[in-house]
Amino acid sequence: ELGLYGLEATLIPVLSFEFVSLESLFEKLSHPEAYGGLVFTSPRALEAIKLCLKENSKNEAWSKSLKQRWNNKPAYVVGKATASLVEEIGLTPQGEKSGNAEKLADYICSREKPNSSILLFPCGALKREVLPTVLREKGIPLESLTVYQTAQHTDLQESLSSYFSQQGIPASVVFFSPSGVKFCLQHIQKLSGDFINHIKFAAIGPTTAEAMEAAGVPAGCTAQSPTPQDLAAGIQKALQLQNC
Repeated sequence: ELGLYGLEATLIPVLSFEFVSLESLFEKLSHPEAYGGLVFTSPRALEAIKLCLKENSKNEAWSKSLKQRWNNKPAYVVGKATASLVEEIGLTPQGEKSGNAEKLADYICSREKPNSSILLFPCGALKREVLPTVLREKGIPLESLTVYQTAQHTDLQESLSSYFSQQGIPASVVFFSPSGVKFCLQHIQKLSGDFINHIKFAAIGPTTAEAMEAAGVPAGCTAQSPTPQDLAAGIQKALQLQNC
């Protein structure tokens, strides 16, 4: 998408993920009758399920009956990337146009009744409390299970240094998550020095934009929805304004 606007993008991995509690996750997935549905706010939660299903016996149990039984219940998702992974494991996603946890929480509240069956929420250790808080306030029961932990990518500092030494100060830096801001920003500030004001910082969505503001770097643009198309259009517009 960025290439279509004549922009050249360099992708630098910021995070690495460690999957945890996979036995516990499959144990819960083995009892669809105990839950009213599933909630996914990250592709990583689906990767955790896929790791569980690599084991033949578990894959067989999933294919034979569990998948069908879960398919009678909603699988709520936050965006397109997560939705396509939900489809890959054979379930039907709902709410993918939400785009962030706040809007997904509102969507779930419009579909679920207070004190209904518990929704199972496999998530990361750094999850924000927005969705659980909104559901709790509306009396919709949610069971969170941490299935992955986030850490800084081992090559991050080296990748950033080599980018700046080879390509200089970038026209724009895009962040895709609050953890991306947390792990990256200090390195970028150090490498940019006085030129940091020349960089147009962009955010994939409002949550990331808030994290940037809190860290003292305002988002020059925030994608209207978390898609490659909207992000590319937003960056192009921001850079054109800057050139004026």
